[in-house]
Amino acid sequence: MVAPLIAGMAVAAAAYAGRYSIRAWQVFKARPPTARVRRFYEGGFQPSMTRREAALILGVRESTPSEKIKEAHRRVMVANHPDAGGSHYLASKINEAKDMMLRKNKGGSGSAF
Repeated sequence: MVAPLIAGMAVAAAAYAGRYSIRAWQVFKARPPTARVRRFYEGGFQPSMTRREAALILGVRESTPSEKIKEAHRRVMVANHPDAGGSHYLASKINEAKDMMLRKNKGGSGSAF
């Protein structure tokens, strides 16, 4: 006599859990989409580029190995290359950032602009 009662309660609990999960999923799907993008550095360029600014431009850390810096430079340049509709100014800043991170910059601003 007790076994059918326990089985019935288990079925009822499963039904309520299923109903709750279906409603929760519908509410989750109905919410407006939110932009899940990384926050980018807000602000202009410094008069003389620093390693921190170069790392922010390339999207890497200051202690990143040179292989990763080259990959990041390529990724950013593909998106901002002047031949693909990008800005010459941004391309020069991206190249300057790569040179700064690879320690090729010997002083001065290094920018063509």
